[in-house]
Amino acid sequence: MPRVLVIDDDPAISELVAVNLEMAGYDVSQASDGIKGQALAVQLIPDLIMLDLMLPRVDGLTVCQRLRRDNRTADIPVLMLTALGQTQDKVDGFNAGADDYLTKPFELEEMLARVRALLRRTDRIPQAAKHSEILNYGPLTLIPERFEAIWFDQTVKLTHLEFELLHCLLQRHGQTVSPPEILKEVWGYDPSDDIETIRVHIRHLRTKLEPDPRHPKYIKTVYGAGYCLELPSIEQAEAAVS
Repeated sequence: MPRVLVIDDDPAISELVAVNLEMAGYDVSQASDGIKGQALAVQLIPDLIMLDLMLPRVDGLTVCQRLRRDNRTADIPVLMLTALGQTQDKVDGFNAGADDYLTKPFELEEMLARVRALLRRTDRIPQAAKHSEILNYGPLTLIPERFEAIWFDQTVKLTHLEFELLHCLLQRHGQTVSPPEILKEVWGYDPSDDIETIRVHIRHLRTKLEPDPRHPKYIKTVYGAGYCLELPSIEQAEAAVS
């Protein structure tokens, strides 16, 4: 039974979320402030953390950053729950290490769908390992078991989301992939207009893979259409290095 830790200081919302998760078959623990939430996360090592941003003692962004820096909790998926729904709030959440973002008030069915999608996507066996799919092209090789990429002979550690996003683009190498396609394949829910979610993680990938992230050579934006991964062949990559 998957274990979910709910960290929220609003007892009504926390209880509503917990009851519905338990009815859906999850084992639920609760914390009402950031310090208790972080301590429980380390103690329980849950399969998923639902984290409010506006928490007493320590705010949710700080908690998320601390969880990501701790090797024991670094890979636990985090679903932000918050009344702050502006684009910059979402960007801050993703930059702190959140995997997904749900704005209050939300429909319980949508919450459960996000939870299922996150647990499915962050399974210990990555999506790419479950299929006979492309895992390398030119200077890029994906290592599903460790969520890593070999990039021009250098090992690059990726988050679950970065790995799945890069894998999604690699399957369509040289083709433009639309935001709705990416959202459905990587995040696991129906397309929406929440494009900022993708933009933040594309920026993170560029920071790790591009020589100059401000002028990307490999992960290109096709304005009005989506994103395209353009990699050199092995011969071109070797010529570029030599």
